[in-house]
Amino acid sequence: MTTAISYALLTTFTVLLSYTSLSHGLLQPRRISHGLSASGKYLTRDELWFNQTLDHFSPIFSLFFLCPQDHRKFGQRYYEYLDHLRVPDGPIFLMICGEGPCNGIPNDYLSVLAKKFEAGVVSLEHRYYGKSSPFNSLATENLKYLSSKQALSDLAAFRGFYQATLNVKFNRTGKVDNPWFFFGASYSGALSAWFRLKFPHLTCGSLASSAVVRAVYEYYEYDQQIGESVGPECKPVLQEINKLVELGLKVNNKAMKALFNATELDVDADFLYLIADAQVVAVQYGNPDKLCVPLVEAKKNGSDLVEAYAKYVKEYCVGVFGLSAKTYSRKHLLDTRITPESADRLWWFQTCTEVAYFQVAPANDSIRSHQINTEYHLDLCKSLFGKGVYPEVDATNLYYGGDRIAATKIIFTNGSQDPWRHASKQTSSPDLPSYIVNCHNCGHGSDLRGCPQSPMIIEGDSKNCSSPDAVNKVRQHIIEHIDLWLSECRGVLRSSM
Repeated sequence: MTTAISYALLTTFTVLLSYTSLSHGLLQPRRISHGLSASGKYLTRDELWFNQTLDHFSPIFSLFFLCPQDHRKFGQRYYEYLDHLRVPDGPIFLMICGEGPCNGIPNDYLSVLAKKFEAGVVSLEHRYYGKSSPFNSLATENLKYLSSKQALSDLAAFRGFYQATLNVKFNRTGKVDNPWFFFGASYSGALSAWFRLKFPHLTCGSLASSAVVRAVYEYYEYDQQIGESVGPECKPVLQEINKLVELGLKVNNKAMKALFNATELDVDADFLYLIADAQVVAVQYGNPDKLCVPLVEAKKNGSDLVEAYAKYVKEYCVGVFGLSAKTYSRKHLLDTRITPESADRLWWFQTCTEVAYFQVAPANDSIRSHQINTEYHLDLCKSLFGKGVYPEVDATNLYYGGDRIAATKIIFTNGSQDPWRHASKQTSSPDLPSYIVNCHNCGHGSDLRGCPQSPMIIEGDSKNCSSPDAVNKVRQHIIEHIDLWLSECRGVLRSSM
């Protein structure tokens, strides 16, 4: 039987999340969590630990015989920042960490909200990621407890634990609760929404920023949105570049890959995925002009488009974001050791089992290569995790409701240029308000991060957004909903005392 990793082993390596060195700070387009700057822009980076249950769904008994309940535990990392908390009854804002290491509480727009509402802020690292790994190895058989369902139960257990610690800290007796509000962006935005759905009694409401609540088997809208976001002048240039790269692979495979420092990618489709993702990086994170301006200029001047694109990849994607061919290497993705780069393998397991989000080329007018298709993704899943691994997209959407989630008091926000917004909830209702932040450089999580979304901007300042008013208007709506739902929650808490 495998055993849980001890705290000593968990602390044997330090994960530095950065947009200037890949590790997993880069929110790779085929991974969707938000990364943090390593330049000290945190409210806190002081690690705390919680003893978490490994399997929340371990059966106590079966129909015919007793089954031993699984009591195994593992260390889960978390952070707290209480400088703004109104003691003892101020709200607690829980920022959910997603599919990457959680290295602290960032000083983004959530810190502004915490000041305004006199709230404490806590953040819990997702199981398996960063330093919160239950096992010594990430072999497929050890990943059976990596799921959104287990992660949601982690959050519920942590909330109970942390509320109890606050009560002790503030010398409160009996069962006393602070009002809680949950926050997340991208995959963790989906977790924020799903938590309110499954545990409505444990949170006054949720902010689901760029929340990918709809599992998608063939996510061709991703490529279509990139084409729409870059516009009619840039899109055909990107399409031409992809065709030239494919032709170059046939003429001189090694030379083409060497131009992008990607000779380690033996599978051509893996290389073409890198080429496609490099185009997405600028659009998704609020810097579309970094991509389009030099390429459109190169086209007008009759310059070599592939060389111009390679220059953009090296200087911007690699130089600023830390994009690396290693992320697309099957040798790397097959590595079961726990390292700072393990998030790549872990997120592929979640996509290959639960949510897919397979970013396939549309049948017509695609930007990315048609080699990036459904068969490519399924083959990759099989190569990494063995036969029988398949994304249960229908089951996931049935369980959570997809973009027809039947919950209340969830705020959905999406950037107009973000290719992930089509996996979110974009229709609004009184109980589930949904807002689109419309501007030229409003991408993934712009309501929390400002513009551009990377590198990180202190307090998510909106001044560099092409339309600061658009961002600020949505933020005002967020404040109004939080204010209303917290006040309603306090009324319920007072009446129950």
